[in-house]
Amino acid sequence: MAEIVTVPCRTDNYAFLLHDRETGKTLLVDAPETAPIADALAARGWLLSDILVTHHHDDHVAGVEELRAANGAAVWGASADAHRLPPLDHALAEGDTVTVGSLAGSVIEVPGHTIGHIAFHFPDQRLVFTADSLMALGCGRLFEGDAAMMWSSLQKLSALPHGTLVCSGHEYTEANARFAMTIESDNAALRARSAVINDTRNRGEPTVPSKLGEELATNPFLRAHLPEVKAAVGMEEASDVEVFAEIRSRKDRF
Repeated sequence: MAEIVTVPCRTDNYAFLLHDRETGKTLLVDAPETAPIADALAARGWLLSDILVTHHHDDHVAGVEELRAANGAAVWGASADAHRLPPLDHALAEGDTVTVGSLAGSVIEVPGHTIGHIAFHFPDQRLVFTADSLMALGCGRLFEGDAAMMWSSLQKLSALPHGTLVCSGHEYTEANARFAMTIESDNAALRARSAVINDTRNRGEPTVPSKLGEELATNPFLRAHLPEVKAAVGMEEASDVEVFAEIRSRKDRF
């Protein structure tokens, strides 16, 4: 059995703690800052054993060194990005396995937001940590990669079991929902989800994680291949990647 904790950090970041009750080990996915994560660990009496890093941006790695020093945690990250990540104890590539206690996760390379971005899929826990690749009702901006690269990454994530919880890196969901409605205003599932999101945020609660099945039904960035979405953006004859690129471009200007 494992326990997951969503830790709000900075203005709108999330870090995640995954605790293995069998062995007492605890892993962290991303470290936007130190204090909220240290507080969450202390409140539960957990010792941090491992830090998993999705990509090099400061709002995902700023707390790594301080948390490593305080806990003696091992750091895992992409070998392709080792030159711009905190020093790695374990350098990873597509298909590698992360083992922490009885927890085992597989590495998925998901470039687009950055070239070296990776995700971590823990199938037994039905969790995938996607940071700034697949996000709740969105996807990351294409800072380093291109549309084809991100579309391919999203296809990998879309192929996971629909019951998988998507643990993404930011609380952008309310704005993402407003944008999604400009693409598919007639999508009943999207309208219902938008109402729930508004209520959740009004209570000051996180909208992350979300279920992959829900993303597939409502997230326009995962739906660019569908005839109804192509029609909605006036690109009925375009390729899936072209439609995805158009949706991403519209979101950038939204």
